Amino acid sequence: MIAIAAAGVVAGVIGVLVGIAASRRASRAVRECRDLVQGAVGSHGTVDPRALRDVAIVRYDALREMSGQLSFSLALLNAMGDGVVLSSINGRAETRTYAKPVVAGQGKPELSPEEAQAVQSARLGSGLSTVIPGPGGHSDRASRRAAATA
Repeated sequence: MIAIAAAGVVAGVIGVLVGIAASRRASRAVRECRDLVQGAVGSHGTVDPRALRDVAIVRYDALREMSGQLSFSLALLNAMGDGVVLSSINGRAETRTYAKPVVAGQGKPELSPEEAQAVQSARLGSGLSTVIPGPGGHSDRASRRAAATA
């Protein structure tokens, strides 16, 4: 009988210790979830400034041979203005795609006028889609550059 009583006491003590450990672990999990919900983990109570938040797309006719604004520049930026601009130039025979890094709202290397417009629109939060019309209803890069340098 003494052996059964001793085994019962040992089992009880082990049960209490397992219960305490489980309670501590559950409390830690609840605290971590609360911190995540309140935005306190890694961002000090605000949205993470490195997270993607500013997006804009500019559609345009890059070449004289194409119409319908099938070319585009897409800016994807974080709160600090860092990110990337993706551009797709569509022609009849081929499509070219470019990616340029953006640091503090500035392109490295220099951005085209359409890419710069996408970055500016993203930073200002002025919408996801902008169409750049060209002269006579058509848009082309050469005529815009000529007008900009004149």
